[in-house]
This record gives sequence, structure tokens and C-alpha cells, in this order.
Amino acid sequence: MEENRDEVFSRRVRAGKRTYYIDVRSTRSGGDYYLTITESKRTGESEREKFKIFLYKEDFEKFKTALLEALDYAYIELEKIDALPRDYFASDEEVSDIDSDDNADSENDDKGF
Repeated sequence: MEENRDEVFSRRVRAGKRTYYIDVRSTRSGGDYYLTITESKRTGESEREKFKIFLYKEDFEKFKTALLEALDYAYIELEKIDALPRDYFASDEEVSDIDSDDNADSENDDKGF
């Protein structure tokens, strides 16, 4: 698969009609890394829409900080209205098992890029 030659790490998150891919990729020279975050969503029987975000290393910390702040805020507000997601209370071990399975599956998954 020529177009995925620069992919060095991948996670897939299935969420109903949507699937998110978080990939670490190396640059062509192989001397640097960046992230791609892709949302793939079913729009029909066999049709999919894809949206991609590229995140470069100089923005990693700002993005991480903002994402964690947003998640913390959302969880606090959801807890106030007793609407936390079911998997919020999953143990770290359960999440690791899910992540490992997703990572193994994603190597065989055709993302259609």
C-alpha cells in the first residue's frame, strides 16, 4: 500500500456511523512526524464522506492542552446533569484491550485514501 508508507502508528475509533482515525505519520525525509485526524462517515449504503485535519509538531502541545481542557469541561458539565457516557467508568485495562484490538484491525483496514 504505497500511500500509507509514511504511517508509523494508527488508532481507529468506531462511533456509530462515524469512524475516526488518528495516525502518526513521518515526513518524506523520515526525519519528522505529524498527526492526521480523519473522520469518515457513512452517507449512504456504500458512500462515505471523509474530513481530514493535519496537525504539525509545533502545535502538538497547544492542541493537547486545548483538547484536554475541553474534555475536562465537558465531563464536569455532563456529570452535573447525570449524562456521562457509559464508557467513562471503564477501567484502564479495558481501554487498553480495546485500543490494542483497534490498532491491530486498523493495519488491515482499507481507509480508502
